[in-house]
Amino acid sequence: MSGSSTSNRRDFLRACAAGLTAAGFPPVLAARDRFLPAESSPLLHLEADPKRPLVPVLSWDTEGGSRARSNLLRSGAGVGVRVREGDRWLDGIELPAEVHSSAESTRYRLQLTPGCSLRWDVTVSPGALAMTLAAEGSEAILPGSLEMVFPFDPMVTPTTVLPSLWRENGGFDAPLVISSPDFGQMLLRTSPAAGVTGRLEGDREKHTIDLVLELPRLDGGSVCSLSLSPAMLEAPVGLEDESFWRAARRGWYNAFQPSARWGAQGRPFSAPAGILANNVISDPCSFSLVFYADHMLWTPMAAEGVPVANLVRRAAEFWLVQRTHTTGEVVGYWDYVNFLDANTGPLVAAWDYAEATGDLAWVEKSVPNLELVGDFLARRDQDLDGLVEATQSGNAGTLLGPDRSCNWFDAVNHGHKDAYSNALIYRAWRCLADLEARLHRDEQRLRYSRLADKLKAAYSRVLLNPETGWIAGWRSEDGKLHDYASPVANGLAIEYGLVAPDLGRRILNRFWAKMDAAGFQRFDLGIPPNLEPIHRSDYLQPGLGCPQREDGTDTFQQYENGGITAGQILHFLAANYRVGYGDKADRVLRAMLRRQQEDGFENGVQNAYPHGIDWTTWEGKPCGYEGYLADVYYFLQAVVLREPALRDRYYRPLKA
Repeated sequence: MSGSSTSNRRDFLRACAAGLTAAGFPPVLAARDRFLPAESSPLLHLEADPKRPLVPVLSWDTEGGSRARSNLLRSGAGVGVRVREGDRWLDGIELPAEVHSSAESTRYRLQLTPGCSLRWDVTVSPGALAMTLAAEGSEAILPGSLEMVFPFDPMVTPTTVLPSLWRENGGFDAPLVISSPDFGQMLLRTSPAAGVTGRLEGDREKHTIDLVLELPRLDGGSVCSLSLSPAMLEAPVGLEDESFWRAARRGWYNAFQPSARWGAQGRPFSAPAGILANNVISDPCSFSLVFYADHMLWTPMAAEGVPVANLVRRAAEFWLVQRTHTTGEVVGYWDYVNFLDANTGPLVAAWDYAEATGDLAWVEKSVPNLELVGDFLARRDQDLDGLVEATQSGNAGTLLGPDRSCNWFDAVNHGHKDAYSNALIYRAWRCLADLEARLHRDEQRLRYSRLADKLKAAYSRVLLNPETGWIAGWRSEDGKLHDYASPVANGLAIEYGLVAPDLGRRILNRFWAKMDAAGFQRFDLGIPPNLEPIHRSDYLQPGLGCPQREDGTDTFQQYENGGITAGQILHFLAANYRVGYGDKADRVLRAMLRRQQEDGFENGVQNAYPHGIDWTTWEGKPCGYEGYLADVYYFLQAVVLREPALRDRYYRPLKA
């Protein structure tokens, strides 16, 4: 059997009548909406081996584009079964087998023992895939002795899973969504519903991801069925302009990358299963948790029975319980500490989770840990001026490897009074105060509100650069401002209300003028996080993108020295929406959505600098190392934050 299948909207909705969340298509596009994709039906492509029990080609495009032409599976491998024989596993292709194939289905019959064979049927119907497995003969196939393996290729795209439940042992339960970024998502259902469990195994160095399904007992009277059908998100509740949602929908799930179990567990350079991460075989980072949690706020359910909200709760618990020191300091990644924004990740994520689910019982259980993390930040206000000081001095020439800076931009010498970190701390304290209010803990609510008020009062006074008229990146311990014209830091300050709207408009006018003067027009890539070269003395040495010249011009536009990563620019877009510059922000957002539909913002898992397009030069050339970075898709939230009613919900804690 070899072929592709599609389904129209009516067929798709029928297939999903059991409860799969489905999104309707908007009317025919007007000329002004050319950034949107043409209306198409989901496409699935499968090729079954005509001689061996194997499916070597499996792919899909739930938006009906051309991506299904690329195989999601590793070359030389395929979806197959394996059988336990004593202490070892036998691959199904090693067993005697019969093959019967038609245009729409293939039946494999594998001889497991003289008294037992396995019948495996593979059937493609419009937009969907069904497989059934049954035992034939006098012997049963016992639990724990039969598995089905999907060998995905993360260098095509980092396929991961969003399950109904992730267990503490690293396994998970069906139903689940198999998420292949930019290709789309397929809902996997099983029958019997409770009979199939799974696990996700990865290898960062070898670039492999294996989805392993552990099948239940099969005997002459039982059948195990698996089905795959498109999982397409409905627009967030309250979103008025669904044309923007349709353009964003393909990439929305890309922000959710639960990790496979990879590396030697117990060592810093590794990941447990099921923690939201840079990508499925990369690092979980506490300071990136806010990106995924904010994303979840608008879409807490991936499909019926598959809550993304639980992934955010699981990640928050991981950082709060397993990766927080007794002092209250949260680890950033690996065993690196001294990231101020690391502590903001679990705090904001807790608010997002509570806002999305109303689960105050979890908040009440977690509030001691949340306060421990929030109070650590309060103690870091060393001079009691309201701003939180980093351990790093931020003085020129002090960021030397293997150390890192105090925030997400870890190769740049952010330290002491850091604009980026303090903006996030302000939001984190406001969110924690709101959670305390929900629990009717008035004394604690007042404490974190006052901390936030004091930080806000100091922010512009300390960080506004009188020479440029905008917020500098940081003020170092020696009193100097380090200012590389950061749209990110200034976007945050305006977005979160740390500067007054009139000042915010003046700042944005200066940045738009500066981009015009520089001739920057590649808004499809995003906007550079800094518009001026970072000096060598303010860059990690040695480090990716580190300049040799002190003025930083020799590596300008490379990685964190002025390179572009799309996600962080959400703050600049949101700032424009907040002060009434929606047309300017829409111009950038439309260009980025067009790129997301066409070229995309990833080139698979690379794990090699400078081959990843998670960062690019101003010309669009790769200068990153991940290749796929889930943080990139934070920019898609601009589709939501461009609307005032949804902004009111998102920023509500900041208005307290």
